[in-house]
Amino acid sequence: MSDGIMSKAATMEIPISSNGDTGSLPEDDGLEQDLQQVMVSGPNLNETSIVSGGYGGTAEGIIPTSTMKGCLVQPHAARGASSVCPSAAAARRMADPEQAAGSGLHQAHPSPAGGGEEIVRGIAVEKFDIVKKWGINTYKCTKQLISERFGRGSRTVDLELETQIELLRETKRKYESVLQLARALTSHFYSLVQTQHALGDAFADLSQKSPELQEEFGYNAETQKLLCKNGETLLGAVNFFVSSINTLVNKTMEDTLMTVKQYETARLEYDAYRTDLEELSMGPRDAGTLSRLDAAQSHFQSHKDKYEKLRADVAIKLKFLEENKVKVMHKQLLLFHNAISAYFAGNQQQLEQTLRQFNIKLKPPGAEKPSWLEEQ
Repeated sequence: MSDGIMSKAATMEIPISSNGDTGSLPEDDGLEQDLQQVMVSGPNLNETSIVSGGYGGTAEGIIPTSTMKGCLVQPHAARGASSVCPSAAAARRMADPEQAAGSGLHQAHPSPAGGGEEIVRGIAVEKFDIVKKWGINTYKCTKQLISERFGRGSRTVDLELETQIELLRETKRKYESVLQLARALTSHFYSLVQTQHALGDAFADLSQKSPELQEEFGYNAETQKLLCKNGETLLGAVNFFVSSINTLVNKTMEDTLMTVKQYETARLEYDAYRTDLEELSMGPRDAGTLSRLDAAQSHFQSHKDKYEKLRADVAIKLKFLEENKVKVMHKQLLLFHNAISAYFAGNQQQLEQTLRQFNIKLKPPGAEKPSWLEEQ
């Protein structure tokens, strides 16, 4: 029935005037009823034919829609959406990518940004592992330290080495006190020398302006100038003494104490991983525990090796420090004694000989400090 209605509608001629008036169109009640039925029920698309030659064309131009296969038509597509029917060649290219590549179609290459993302991801994972290891190590060491402070954990003790380390710290504190006092002596004695120099200049000026006391002012001026010269010589010896003590305390001893700090940190890590290994060894033995036990054994061995190496380094440095300290202090104490004795005895020759003995060179009074370019 639908075919008859559509055919009738398609072959019907509708006269249209120039102004679009359809008043002369004859009424056809049957046609109107048939069209209303089609609008209500809707056409059967499976049986609908498409006229290729326009209305009134021959039957040769009619193509049944049931013979069209492979059209890309969505059953519930939105209005206005176009339907695409690929050709047979396009369908073959879609089915066979190799054929598409051979026919001159270039496939998209992977973006180089993917490699950059992999590198960034690798760096992030590596940093995360470092932070994770640091966190685990800090946790274990803090736990061990708290256990030792409260007397619940055991610690490894080398009595002989610990005694030497404590003696070194006490010696450093005493030498720092000596260094502070020697610097104070240098500062005060420098002020004394400057005062003697100014006093000698004042006596010399008064000897020129006071004829009746010229001889007395002259004697005192010469005495103050001699004391000022000897004081400058003694200042050179004391400054050398202060410089040597400063090097011994703040460089040699400090370097040894830095190694001692590394040794104490290694000792704490060693005890922390030793305790962790002991706790795992006393626990149940299953597959997960065995793997953790192997890892704990590996960490314990590495920290044990580090601890033993630093303990040997500390022992060697303490030995060399003691020898160096005795040698340096023997020389510096002899210099300080001879210089102070010669100065207060008024023995200028012995004072100058002491400086020559220890290879101490004094700067001329008018000599300026060299520039930083000359010091390089």
